[in-house]
Amino acid sequence: MTERADGPSAWALDIRDVSAGYDGHEALNGVTFRIEPGCLAGLVGPNGAGKSTLIKIILGMHKPWSGEVSVFGQAGKPRAGLVAYTPQVDLVDWEFPVTVSDVVLMGRYGRLGVVRRPGARDREIAASALERVRLTAMADRQIGELSGGERRRALIARALTQQGDLMLLDEPFAGLDAAAQHDLISLFQSLVEEGKTLFIATHDLSCVDEDFDHAVLLNKHVIAFGRPADVFTPESLNEAYDRHLMVVRSDQSTFIGL
Repeated sequence: MTERADGPSAWALDIRDVSAGYDGHEALNGVTFRIEPGCLAGLVGPNGAGKSTLIKIILGMHKPWSGEVSVFGQAGKPRAGLVAYTPQVDLVDWEFPVTVSDVVLMGRYGRLGVVRRPGARDREIAASALERVRLTAMADRQIGELSGGERRRALIARALTQQGDLMLLDEPFAGLDAAAQHDLISLFQSLVEEGKTLFIATHDLSCVDEDFDHAVLLNKHVIAFGRPADVFTPESLNEAYDRHLMVVRSDQSTFIGL
């Protein structure tokens, strides 16, 4: 990762010596790394590595035992509108009787507060987000009628309406076929070109290696971070996953697996 001069907004995400856990059980130990603004960064590691815990800490939903998290120079819980978030699809109640448009519009509530109701401008922003993820034709459908890939796009549209400069996405590629995954990557890259910073938790190492700017390899502590080609070495991967993983790169693709 290229070094940047320290300053109030020099880093989109600055994690300093963060340790955390639940009921005395450690989930993170001395986690330190920095993500520069305007990049596509991946957070990878095995199940139980602490990825979801780290995301909760960044969002201000879980307090670390020690250490500090800053988002664009702001320490502690980010102010409303600074960070957008997309949860894992299995954490959402897809049977709730709301339309796709309703779900996307919910992304505006953090900016409105508890009193104001969405206005014309909020609905314009939601409609634009639906168009961007190609769900305009499904705006009036019940959210549970969507396919797996469409559900992910709906959650991403909701995150887009939050208009956060930092976007945290938890496992957006899970269960998607290659074509749907390619579409999401294209959308993410266009957001980066507009100045957004995306930090994505994923199990898809090959995708991160091929298409991301930076990677953080985590297993309770940071094993490596920087450019994916420098992070995804056999030695680092073996340490993170406690097994031998093979890395095969070509001009067209990357394979990382057993």
